[in-house]
Amino acid sequence: MPTYIYKARDATGKPVKGTMEATSKQEIIDKLHKMGYMTTQVIEAIPGIKIETIFDKLRRVSTEDMIMFNVQFANMIGAGINILSSLLTMAKQIENKRLKETIGDIARNIEAGDSLSSALTRHPGIFSKLFLNMVKAGEASGKLPAVLNSFAKFSEHQADLRQKIKGALFYPIILLFAGIAVTLFIIAFIIPQFAEIFLKTGIRLPLVTLILYKIGITIKHFWFSFILLFIVIVLGVRYYAQTERARFLIDRVKLRLPILGPLYRKAAISRFSRTLATLVASGVPILQSLDMVKEVIGNEVLAQVVGNVRNSVERGQSISQTLKISEEFPADAVQMISVGEETGNLDVMLNKISDFYDMSLGYTIKTLTTVLEPLLLVIMGCMVGFIMASMLLPIFDMIKILRR
Repeated sequence: MPTYIYKARDATGKPVKGTMEATSKQEIIDKLHKMGYMTTQVIEAIPGIKIETIFDKLRRVSTEDMIMFNVQFANMIGAGINILSSLLTMAKQIENKRLKETIGDIARNIEAGDSLSSALTRHPGIFSKLFLNMVKAGEASGKLPAVLNSFAKFSEHQADLRQKIKGALFYPIILLFAGIAVTLFIIAFIIPQFAEIFLKTGIRLPLVTLILYKIGITIKHFWFSFILLFIVIVLGVRYYAQTERARFLIDRVKLRLPILGPLYRKAAISRFSRTLATLVASGVPILQSLDMVKEVIGNEVLAQVVGNVRNSVERGQSISQTLKISEEFPADAVQMISVGEETGNLDVMLNKISDFYDMSLGYTIKTLTTVLEPLLLVIMGCMVGFIMASMLLPIFDMIKILRR
């Protein structure tokens, strides 16, 4: 069935737009007329071309907006309000323009006879595959309110986890960039002026000062070339990082970093456990759940392990057995998953694993912050000491000459 892009006006004259599936343009016009809309334009979407425009992509929907939508939608459905009324109410309250238009379009599609999952599928740029599959499972099992509530809690957990990691790295990163900026300023503008004073007086510059002087002059005269080179390197690294082999190598290195490695691993295991628990509890088949977990785990090395688990489960083996063979998951997590499989409470055990690693992640973040801040201060101190030494050595040489 073809998809059509429509533009219309409601009873108050307010313009609305969206997409809808139908057998013909006239069917779209008739559906909108029955819902009280006056159609102004209907065009058929070209197959293979995404309906979402570049302008739509620029109008981003923040994580906070999506969390509020998930929580509010789950609460309203759980309170017994029907889907259409819930969506229409939220469309009036949400401030984000793109999300407001999207919810309005979903509501119109549902009013025209579509299911919630079908209406959501038309907006892949806003709603994740995980959410779409969970809604489909909720509709099929008749447990949509429980599924929406589970996803709302899941999205809150994930947002809290990301916030913890960002919060831990924010200050050290700011400190690092500020130190680099100040160092470059001193090297490019202060040291050249300082060194030229001694060169004019005929005092020979020490090697350290001479090196920094040459670097400063080079940066000062060719700063534009350095910026272009930096942009080219960043773009090149980003292009290479998009290849499958590069992502695998980068993620392998991440897991084995001395300080950050445990942080990445615990975050990935928590995401794996929470996602799989939410999907299993929502009634999504285990093979389909593992396929989705592989996409959202956020690490190619562990995603490959999840892919192997999926293949093993399809052959009749247990999840814990394959995880144990991989040696990428901690023994305690594997043991708890094994117990969950044996007792039939896999989702409960997975949630316990996620809770434990979230707590452990908090301690790791505190340790990371405790270690990184003094380490960066020491590095900056060494840089400042090196620069001060390059400035003081010529002064000592000048004092020696004056004493003679």
